[in-house]
Amino acid sequence: MADSSSNAMWGGRFADGPDAIMEAINASIGFDRRMAAQDIAGSKAHAAMLASTGIVSDSDAAAMKEGLLTVLSEIEDGSFAFSAALEDIHMNVEARLKELIGAPAGRLHTGRSRNDQVATDFRLWVRDQLDAADAALIALMRALVSQAEAGADWVMPGFTHLQTAQPVTWGHHMMAYVEMLNRDLGRVRDARARMNECPLGAAALAGTSFPIDRDMTAAELGFDRPCANSLDAVSDRDFALEFLGMASICAMHLSRLAEELVIWSSAQFRFVTLSDRFSTGSSIMPQKKNPDAAELIRSKIGRIFGANVALTLVMKGLPLAYSKDMQEDKEQVFDAADNLMLALAAMEGMVRDMSANRAALEAAASAGFSTATDLADWLVRVLDMPFREAHHVTGALVAMAEGKGCDLPDLSLGDMQSVHGDISAEVFDVLGVHNSVASRTSYGGTAPEQVRRQVQRWQEILG
Repeated sequence: MADSSSNAMWGGRFADGPDAIMEAINASIGFDRRMAAQDIAGSKAHAAMLASTGIVSDSDAAAMKEGLLTVLSEIEDGSFAFSAALEDIHMNVEARLKELIGAPAGRLHTGRSRNDQVATDFRLWVRDQLDAADAALIALMRALVSQAEAGADWVMPGFTHLQTAQPVTWGHHMMAYVEMLNRDLGRVRDARARMNECPLGAAALAGTSFPIDRDMTAAELGFDRPCANSLDAVSDRDFALEFLGMASICAMHLSRLAEELVIWSSAQFRFVTLSDRFSTGSSIMPQKKNPDAAELIRSKIGRIFGANVALTLVMKGLPLAYSKDMQEDKEQVFDAADNLMLALAAMEGMVRDMSANRAALEAAASAGFSTATDLADWLVRVLDMPFREAHHVTGALVAMAEGKGCDLPDLSLGDMQSVHGDISAEVFDVLGVHNSVASRTSYGGTAPEQVRRQVQRWQEILG
C-alpha cells in the first residue's frame, strides 16, 4: 500500500496534508469500504470502455482489469490495508492498483471524477439492496400465504380499536399482510426501475471532453441507460431517499405485524405460540417466554425512519451539483438496509415457525357480541327493517345479553321477541361465528371460499 503519510490526491495545491481533525472529518473509508465490489465493478467497466474508444491501450486496460481483480480478492480475503489518509474507497483502490500495475493505474481515472464514481457505486449498492429486499419480501409473503392456507376457515375475532368487532378467519388476517407487503414489493420494483440510470461519465459535473461511450458503461453495469444530465447525475440522491422511503413504510408494516404477535403470544390472548428460535426466557422468572424478536422488529422503524429524515435534511439545502455534505448519505442508508433486511428475515422465520391456537382463536371469536352486525343485517334482510332501527334493536338485545351475562346466541327466542315480536328462530342461523364468516362472500371478504381463492391467486403469483 502507499505510504499513509502521503496525500498525493491533493496534487500541488496544498503544501501540507490535512491535520488529524481534518482527516477524521473528511475520511469516509470507515464506512464506504462496503462499496468495494461496486467500485471495482464500475472501474472495470470504465477501463473496458476506455480501451474500446481508444482512449487507453488494450494492454493498459488488461492490466487495469487484472489489478482490479487482485484488489477485490485482497479486500474479500481481508488482507487489504485500508488507509484513512486516502479518504475513501475510490482512492484506496486506486492507490493499491498503482502499487500492483504502475503507470497504467494513473490512466484509469481518465474521463471520470470521484463525483460520478461515487454516484455510480452508491446506485449499484442500493440496487443490490433493492434486489435483496425483493427476495426477502417474497419469502415473507410465501410464509404468510402458507399460514393462510392452513387456517382458511379458522375463526378468530376481527378488531377495530382493539375491541372485538366481527368474526374473521385466520387466513383472512394473514392475507391482509400479504397485500400490505405486496405494496412494499411494488415500491421496491418501482424504485429500482426509476433509479436504473448510470451516472458514470458525468465526471465532476459537466461531462468530459474525452470521446467516452456512456451507453457501453451503462450496459456493462446493468443500467437501462446513462443519466441524461451531468449536473443531476452527480447530485441526485433520490434513489437513496426512495429506498429509505420504501424501507420506512415496509418497516412500519413489519412493526404492525410484530405488535400483533406480541399481543397474540401473551398469556391473556394465547392466539399464537412462537417458536423457541425467536423467543427468549427471563433471567428471574422461569415461566416467561418473551417475544423478543417481534419486539426488536417493532423497534426497527425508529432507526429506519430516522435515516430517512436525516438524509432528507442533508439534501434539502444543497445547491447543484456535488457538495461534501453528500458524504453523509451512505451511513444512513447502510444502517437502514441492514436493519430492514434483518427485520424481514426475522419476521419470515417467526411467521413460518409460529403455531396458531385454533381453539383460543375460536373461543375469542365467539365472545364480545361479535355477531351483532350479523343480527342487524338479518333484521334488515328478513324483516325489511331500516338499518338504523335494526341497529337500535340489536343494541337492545346486546344490552339484554350483557345483563344476563351471556352472548347473543345464548338468548332465548322469547328474550329476543320481547324486544321485537317479529324475530323468528331463523335468526339463530346467523348468530354462530362460523355462519357469520361463511356469509361474508363479497370479493375480498373473510369467507373461507374467498380466502382460498386469494391463497390460490397468490401462490400462482409468488410461484
